Order: sequence, then structure tokens, then C-alpha cells
Amino acid sequence: MITSLTTPNPVKFFSLEDFIAHPPEHTEWVDGKLVEKTGMTYKHGLAQGKLIRYWGDYIISTGQGGEICVETLCRTNKQARRPDLAYISAELLEQVGGNFTVLPQSFPLIAEVASPDDSAEELFAKSQEYLESGCQEVWLLFPETRLVLINTQNRWQLFNRDEVVSSQIVLTGFSIPVAELLV
Repeated sequence: MITSLTTPNPVKFFSLEDFIAHPPEHTEWVDGKLVEKTGMTYKHGLAQGKLIRYWGDYIISTGQGGEICVETLCRTNKQARRPDLAYISAELLEQVGGNFTVLPQSFPLIAEVASPDDSAEELFAKSQEYLESGCQEVWLLFPETRLVLINTQNRWQLFNRDEVVSSQIVLTGFSIPVAELLV
């Protein structure tokens, strides 16, 4: 393994295959480097917890099936990522089996909750990366400004605190007021 000396805390460089075989907790593999997921705040955790509950209740009440995953590794065409929150459909779960370490593609529905350390540009790029790797819909939640952006293959949509955000493709019929999701 090679160690980068350009950062205050050395980062180990190794292959994606090595990472997938033994993924350290709370890390992603980005451009050959381990990137630790940090920066979760109270508002970040609250938004993540609410969306877990709301999505979970919805898939149960509609009988749609599938599961809600938290920080579960998935492969993109470029990296190994840990979305803050993801939905895996019953069909995809049956296809890959219920005992995987890394989903071999992006989840169908992903949510990333912006923390103070995240740049919007990085979140937008990550959203595109997910969509290029099998994801159908990405939610970007900004708790501090109480905004939700949804990205699909065809367009971006912005929902502010006075609007109701709704799933565009994956959880058809699911909606929630932004003010209820992001307090």
C-alpha cells in the first residue's frame, strides 16, 4: 500500500477490489483513496431518521416491499459509496440475495443529507455518479436551508420548506411536506 503524504492525516491508496473485500466502516473508496464519512450534525441525523421512518412506513403500507438501508456500500461505475440512506426494491433484493457486503450497483433510490462539511458541487457530482450506475432517483436534503433537490435522469427539481416533496419514479405516490421532513 502507498501512503499519501500530501494530507495531514495520511490516506492509504489501494484498489477498489481490496476495498470491497475488506471495507472499513464509515468510509468510501473515492479515486483510489479512503474517504471517511464525517460531519453528521443533529439536523443531519434528524433528517436521516425521519426519512428512514417515512420511506419505511410507505413501503410497508403500500405492500411495495423492499428495504431501507443506512450507509450500506454500493458500487458505482467509478467508486464504492455509502449513501446516507437508500431503498432497495424487493426485486433487486431477490436478485442479489440478502447477504451482500457491497451492492454491485447503485440503489434504485438514494438520499444524501448535506452536512456542513459537504460542498454542493460534490453532492451534485455524487448524484450524477449514482444515476450513471443504475440509480433512478436521488434526493439531496439540505437541513440547514430546508431544501430538497431531486435528481432523475431527465431533470432536477427543487422543493423549498413551503412545498411538498414527492418521489418522482421509485416510490410512486410517496410525498411529505419539506417542513415536516426538515425542521
